[in-house]
Amino acid sequence: MILSQDTLTIALVALLVDALIGWPEALYRRISHPVVWLGRLISALDARWNRGGHRIARGALAVGVTVGTALLPALLLTWALAPLPLGPVLLGVLAWPLVATRSLHDHVAAVARPLAEGDVPAAKAAVAMIVGRDLDDRPEPIARAALESLAENASDGVVAPLFWAAVAGLPGIAAYKAINTLDSMIGHMSPRHALFGRAAARLDDLVNLPASRLTALLFLLAAPPAGGRAAGVIRRDARRHRSPNAGWPEAAMAGALDVRLSGPRRYHGVESPEPWLNGAARDPGATDLLRGLALYRRAMALLGLGLALAIPL
Repeated sequence: MILSQDTLTIALVALLVDALIGWPEALYRRISHPVVWLGRLISALDARWNRGGHRIARGALAVGVTVGTALLPALLLTWALAPLPLGPVLLGVLAWPLVATRSLHDHVAAVARPLAEGDVPAAKAAVAMIVGRDLDDRPEPIARAALESLAENASDGVVAPLFWAAVAGLPGIAAYKAINTLDSMIGHMSPRHALFGRAAARLDDLVNLPASRLTALLFLLAAPPAGGRAAGVIRRDARRHRSPNAGWPEAAMAGALDVRLSGPRRYHGVESPEPWLNGAARDPGATDLLRGLALYRRAMALLGLGLALAIPL
């Protein structure tokens, strides 16, 4: 795959701006966020079309409408701005809201800090903002849930958007974010969305496939002393995960930190018997969560360096 200087610049600028400032709370209060805008459209389509017969086809149509709604302005902006001398930089700034580098780190750090201080109730409240499972008052399940979220969302929230930005510029990252938001809202196997969300779930699996492997590789490279162990955990366990993609970064994280991740959990009181990743290792704790954040920072720095080095001079 040959990537252009312009699309690589767009991806690099989006990563750097987001890493530096994230999405400021004042800006969110004023204009919300593009993902929230997409979410409102998806909710409206779900309410209107997820009824009666032909729900798989109706869901596929909802995917087309949502992706098209995100793609059209991105194409128009690219057509207008790309020829300008600083066009790729401007397009990178426009792509910035669709990357979650800083917000992901901040959400997980909000769990790690109180957990390290022994404030388990505060850590539990913070982790409830990023995962949907039932949690008790033990620190180990809280740390495990936060580490899994960090690993999986490093792929979905950072590496995958930047991958598609590097491939197809602003239209690529906009289309990806629409697909990923569709999956998070309707792409699950609930009775309501098992049919209507099928197209969204399948498409999300497809577009996340390359980034999930790349994220695992970044974690390996960011943990050189433990890289061999992490590679072994990936080879053995990544495909055992219920998701065709999430198992890769989670297995890499588990191997790099030498802790076990995934495993059984409960959702709304119902047991979900998920297999362990690196199951012979110990449960993670607060210190491991801090180590995971450090690994994430190193991996994202490697991603930025790779993008910078790939831009032709």
